[in-house]
Amino acid sequence: MKKILVVLFLFQGLFIDVSSAGLPSKILRILVVTGGHEYKTDPFNRMLESLDKNFSFQIVEFPGAFNMFLPENRDNYDVVVFYHMWQSITPEQARALSECIGEGKPLVALHHSICAFDDWPEYFKIIGGKYFHKKTTVNGKEYAACSYIHDLHFKAVIEPGKHPVTRGLKDFELFDETYKGYYVEEGVTPLITTNEPSSNNLIGWAKTYGKARVVTLQSGHDSPTFDNPAFRKLLSQAIRWVATNK
Repeated sequence: MKKILVVLFLFQGLFIDVSSAGLPSKILRILVVTGGHEYKTDPFNRMLESLDKNFSFQIVEFPGAFNMFLPENRDNYDVVVFYHMWQSITPEQARALSECIGEGKPLVALHHSICAFDDWPEYFKIIGGKYFHKKTTVNGKEYAACSYIHDLHFKAVIEPGKHPVTRGLKDFELFDETYKGYYVEEGVTPLITTNEPSSNNLIGWAKTYGKARVVTLQSGHDSPTFDNPAFRKLLSQAIRWVATNK
C-alpha cells in the first residue's frame, strides 16, 4: 500500500500535499481542488490512495488554489480534479483558470463541483453542466433552481460503446446524493445514466474544452461512494483517460 504524507502550510488558504513516497518518475501528478463545501476528508483521501500506485495527489483549497492556475505554476501537476463548490471569482482568476484548462490541462469534475461558480457562465462550458441555485438562463433557455436528495439507493447504468472511462465496468449500485434539473451541454459524450426519478438521467459525461479532455461525474457525495469499488475504478479510469490527450 502506498504511504501517504500529509503536509500543511499557508498558500493563500489551506494547502494539503497528499503524495506517495519513493515513487518512480512516471507518476501522474494530480491537483485536487476543494473549498466551499465540507466533506469527509479521511474517507476521501483513502479513496484517492486506492486509485492507482502511479498517481500522486496534491490537495489545494480555494481561494489559494487560484494561484495554481497561473502560467508559472501549471507545470507542477498533470491533471486537475475538482471537488469544490466555490462561488466567488475575479475576472483575473477566471481568465487564468479557463486558459489553464483550455490550453490543455485535463480535468475531472466531481459531484458538487457542478454547483460552483453560479455567476460565471464560462465555467458551465468548461465542465459541460451546471446545478443552479437560482433561476438561470443558458443559451436562451430558462432553468429553475435545481433540487437534491441525500442518501438514496439507485443504479448507475453504463452507456454502451466501450468508452475508455467505463471500460470493464458493469451497471452498479450507488448510495449517494441525487441532483435534479441541472443543465448539461449539448454534444457531450454520455458515460453513465440512471432511472432514479429524483435525478437527471445523465450523471456522467465526457467532453473537450479547448485542447483539454474533461470528464464530469455527478456522484461522489460521501463515504459509501468513496468506498465503492466500481466508483473508484470509474474515477481512476477517468483520470487516466483525460491525461491521455492524444
